Amino acid sequence: MICSGPQLREKRLQRRCAFNLGAAYVETGEPQKGLDVLSRTQPGERGERIADLQFNLATAHEALGDRTQAARHYLQAAQLYRSQGDAGAEADTCVRLAHCHLLRKEWDEAAASFQRAAESYKLAGNASAAALALKDAGKHMLQSGRSSSDDIISVLTDSLEMSVNMSDQQTLGKLLSDVALSFSQMRLFSEASECLEQALPLVSSKPHRLAVVLQNLGAVYNSLGQYQQSLRFHREAAALHGALGSRGAQGRCFSNLGFALVELGELEEAWESYLHAQQAFRDTDDPSGQWQACEGLGGIKLQMKDPDKASMYYKDALQLLCKCQDVSVSVQERLVSELSEALQQKLRIQQRGAASQRTAPERHHDRRQPRTMAVRSDVQQWRRDMQDGENAPADRKQHSQTITSSETLLQQEQEQDHHHNTLPEANRNLNNTYDKAEMNPQIVPSESSHGDVPRSVQMNGRHPLVRSTVTPPLTPPDSDQAPPLMRRLKSRFCTVM
Repeated sequence: MICSGPQLREKRLQRRCAFNLGAAYVETGEPQKGLDVLSRTQPGERGERIADLQFNLATAHEALGDRTQAARHYLQAAQLYRSQGDAGAEADTCVRLAHCHLLRKEWDEAAASFQRAAESYKLAGNASAAALALKDAGKHMLQSGRSSSDDIISVLTDSLEMSVNMSDQQTLGKLLSDVALSFSQMRLFSEASECLEQALPLVSSKPHRLAVVLQNLGAVYNSLGQYQQSLRFHREAAALHGALGSRGAQGRCFSNLGFALVELGELEEAWESYLHAQQAFRDTDDPSGQWQACEGLGGIKLQMKDPDKASMYYKDALQLLCKCQDVSVSVQERLVSELSEALQQKLRIQQRGAASQRTAPERHHDRRQPRTMAVRSDVQQWRRDMQDGENAPADRKQHSQTITSSETLLQQEQEQDHHHNTLPEANRNLNNTYDKAEMNPQIVPSESSHGDVPRSVQMNGRHPLVRSTVTPPLTPPDSDQAPPLMRRLKSRFCTVM
């Protein structure tokens, strides 16, 4: 039966009203009602399926937590927008599609969606949005671990080139900071320092972001071995984090400062910095930061020929290490080795004192075996103390096995008469979050400008680099954060069906 003209117009009007009603439900926080209404608006003829309908269906599914269906509808919407020649809408939809992939931890698919979004933004003449999309694409290519370094560098470099004419200084500053983080993950510290130096004046009006950039600059210069140049950034970052109430971040800055000062031979000042760091980590109940500060204090006391206090700090570090999760075996082995070295230094000092009171023939007596046995005895006693502790973690057996397995290493080092002059790593305090006033003292993994949770960045430093967490996918206009790419994306309303 063929509908008359008035009937056809009435049917289209009903469909249009249902479409807009469904979009309104999604927009006002009732996605299930919106989905029910939108599902009934789909016309029978396949050719009448419109891109906005697919976009709204995707938005409803995403709000309901069904990311698989959301991704399917976003992909269909993006394809339809492309066929219509609407590059801007296609790009926006690809960003939302990437967000769904991120929530499902599909890093490769997310990176590909961001790259497609960047291409569409370029066609639409939106270079700033393209730069942000490329920045996120590079980050998630790095996160997946399947892309080549050359490909990642190419994407990040394109992002920087596209950002040259970016008018929003705050957004540009955050982009530079995020690209610097990606470069630092690839151990391209010179490139990272250049980006951070450019970001520094751009974020000067935002104290939290300024503190992060200062902290990261100091950390990167530590990694480059440019310790004298890093001091100013460590000190300024520590002071600013303290003024903002970011106690944990302040502790990480003091820890970095302590390391740099040790490298420069300023042991007394380094000692004070590590004490400040230790107290800050205690205040924020951060055992990870505490054991690292204790390791630094132990290293300084070892250089000062005070093996008793060095041993005390190394034992404290090992105790605190047991409260931390996901600690590598190499860290435990290193601390046990350092404890052994402190005990050996103590024995050498005692033996030299005793030798000065003995006759010449006695000085040639071989005392290696007693020294080995004494060190082993002290380390074994420490292990027994650890095993008898009241608050032993569930994985204590694994820790004990790790320490026991290092006994061969301890024996191999018995003949070494020198001690470490520096900590084994250049800097563990690279920061990957713009810290607000310590709502959570732990390091918070970053969200990109489009929303995601990447892996922590472990460099040759005490903590990962800080990346902004103050820019979720959709933020209120009065936020002090950089305007997100997707702020204007909501439900789409239909005027013509």
